[in-house]
Amino acid sequence: MSQNAHREQTIRADIEFHGIGLHSGAEVSMRLVPAPAGSGIVFRRTDLDNFEIPAIGRNVAKVSYATSLMRQSVLISTTEHLLSALIGYGVDNVIVEVDNLELPILDGSALPYIDAFQTVGLKQQRRRREYIRILKEVEVRDGSKFIGVYPGSGYGIDYTIDFPQPIGCETFRGDLETGDYARLIAPARTFGFKEDEPKLRDMGLIRGASEACAIIIANQSVQNGPLRFPDEFVRHKVLDLIGDLALAGRRIQGHVVAERAGHAMHTALVQRLMRDRSAWDLAHGYDEADQPHASEIASAILPTTLPAHA
Repeated sequence: MSQNAHREQTIRADIEFHGIGLHSGAEVSMRLVPAPAGSGIVFRRTDLDNFEIPAIGRNVAKVSYATSLMRQSVLISTTEHLLSALIGYGVDNVIVEVDNLELPILDGSALPYIDAFQTVGLKQQRRRREYIRILKEVEVRDGSKFIGVYPGSGYGIDYTIDFPQPIGCETFRGDLETGDYARLIAPARTFGFKEDEPKLRDMGLIRGASEACAIIIANQSVQNGPLRFPDEFVRHKVLDLIGDLALAGRRIQGHVVAERAGHAMHTALVQRLMRDRSAWDLAHGYDEADQPHASEIASAILPTTLPAHA
């Protein structure tokens, strides 16, 4: 099937996950349920009379150390890894039933979700998939931090991070439309610095963190290696980005460039993009005609000569 004939998809069967929340430390059970075409991604709090929260930009709540959604004071937290897996693997419609306020962190990556999708398979639906086609640049800046989205073919991503050692500067460049999400992005785990643990716990965060669900860095070295990729850190930031931009409600056709960004800037870009209706339209499939290539956009925007990792 050609890209321009892409149809929406859902999962073929229910999928269940059990684990603990990264920040709450609370046990949680989650079930993904197939949904009709046009439903989008909807979270359902089964512990609160099946209250539903659609995964869309206007429901974004707290975004400091994770992305949370809220509707009528009902919260669902740490949604980014699941949303990333759904967009990355091409799942358009699903109901996410969860019996607590935070999704399970699992192994800290999106790989458990991808493995589950591959096990049950996807069902193609009759409705044609709509994409958000970027028509003009939209940018968010905060000091040295930056994120922008630009017209372009496919779903290009150019992400640069700069952390203390042993991470340093890393850059990732890729295109989600190559179909390599499961291999190149999904396995990348979240990470944290051991020295930040007391402060974060005092803030009521990372109560469920452990070496089983995160890369732990201490004394300028990784404490629980080996890494899954030499540049696993920036790949995880790309994973987060894809999940946060899923809150636009559809996959993007364009090119995203980010430098030292994070959840707050990712979601700020979504909200700024949604407010500027002249910056995008809806398209069925990807149209590569007259669109700049990802490398052209990156060279024009990125003021860095950092090595790029495939």
